Order: sequence, then C-alpha cells, then structure tokens
Amino acid sequence: MKSAYVHGYGPRENIRLQDQASTLVELLHSDTFYPEGSTVLEAGCGVGAQTVTLAGNSPGALITSVDISEESIYRARRTVEAAGVTNVRFLQADIFHLPFEERSFDHVFVCFVLEHLPSPVEALKSLKRLIRPGGTVTVIEGDHGSVYFHPDSEDARRAIRCQIELQSRSGGNALIGRELYPLLCSAGFSRVRVSPRMVYADASKPELVEGFTKKTFTAMIEGVREKAIEHGLTDADAFDRGVRDLYRTAQPDGVFCYTFFKACADIC
Repeated sequence: MKSAYVHGYGPRENIRLQDQASTLVELLHSDTFYPEGSTVLEAGCGVGAQTVTLAGNSPGALITSVDISEESIYRARRTVEAAGVTNVRFLQADIFHLPFEERSFDHVFVCFVLEHLPSPVEALKSLKRLIRPGGTVTVIEGDHGSVYFHPDSEDARRAIRCQIELQSRSGGNALIGRELYPLLCSAGFSRVRVSPRMVYADASKPELVEGFTKKTFTAMIEGVREKAIEHGLTDADAFDRGVRDLYRTAQPDGVFCYTFFKACADIC
C-alpha cells in the first residue's frame, strides 16, 4: 500500500527537508499546539524535520512519531535529541498497519505524507480509528500545481511537471493539497476545515527566497533530474534550462509563490 519516496533518502534530501521545516515554521505551525497531558500521533515523521516544532509547540503533550523507514527514524531521533526535546518517542511502523489499539490517541498529525501514498483515504481511515471521540486530525500537504513565478518560464514549468509525473508513477500525488477537504470527508471525519497557506517570496523577504525558493522547492525539482531523464520525460539540456529559470526567480527582480493546504477535522 505504500509508494516509493520519489525524492530518495540521501543526505541532500535530509538537508532539504530540514531547510523546508525551519523556513515554514510560522506559516504552517503557528496554530498547531496540543493541551498538556494529551497524546499525539505523528504519522510519517520522516527525518524529524517537523517533529521538533510539533513537540516544541506542545511541551506538555506526549508525541509518538512513527515512520516506515528505519533510516528516517534513526535520523529523526538524532534531530530531536540534538534539539533537547524530551516529549517524543519513536517507532518504526507502517501507517496502514500501526501497532496501536483503537482510540489510543487524542490527536493525530500528518504532514507531507499523503502525497506519497497510493491510497490516502485508506490511510486516513486507518488513522481515524486510533483517535478518541472528541479528538482531532491535522493534515498538511503541498500542491505543485499552485506554483507561479516571475519571470515566467515554460522550461521551468516542464521541469516541475517532470517531478509531478515521477511522483504519480510512484503511486503518489504532488497535487494533493487541493484534495484535502474531499479526502477527509470521504474518510469519515467531521467538521473539516481547510486553509491555504501561501509562501510568497520576493527580494524583500530574503529568508524565504533563500530558504524556500532556492533550498526547498528548486532543490526538490533539481533532485529528480536523473530520474526524469532516465524515464524519458525530458532531456538534460531542457531540464537544466528549467532549473536555471527557477533559480532566476530568486534574483532581485524575481517572485515565487507556492501554496500549502492545512486541514483540521474532528472525531465525533
């Protein structure tokens, strides 16, 4: 039931995820916190890039962070330990076969996970059974179709489409952000509410230009170069032109926009 993680698990991807998390803390997590004594499941913690913020925002909550990758769990544990966070425990487990009793948690948090799964509704249903009545689920996903930039470039758009296609071929969906409302409704959650969170980066916001335009989004596209060429989706020259044009949007006269979607829902 799982898809391949199209970005890979190498050191470069680890750095990119950490850059993404630190850049987007305020935008994505300023309103994510849980009461003291509550139990929270972070489903698909990856390398712990979001875990530090999640646990830091709710120091009185007990966070259980799981991921299917043994290597990711190892890195996540090191990241959390280095940050001095003490309210997290880690477990290697498959999101579709989690070793917990029903109604084990007060809340579930899922960030940048559903986009990699071939059956996101089934994943949400699996998580729903673990939440106690009165609890909540929070889901955050991006949407690569929400990208626009200046100067515009068809080469850059083609490079982005290569990433979208590769993720689709791996069983994922890089456009899933726009689908969070119907997905959560289909999984049986109630009072679903979704808010778009736009990243807007121009020269007046150098931390976003550096942290998001260059080190998060463009680095992600650049990272699929070899796979895109290998799968016949592009040629080297065309892809490289697209990446150059994406970096061009980080120049003083450039602009880059991307929208994340954050959904919260309840368990009756």
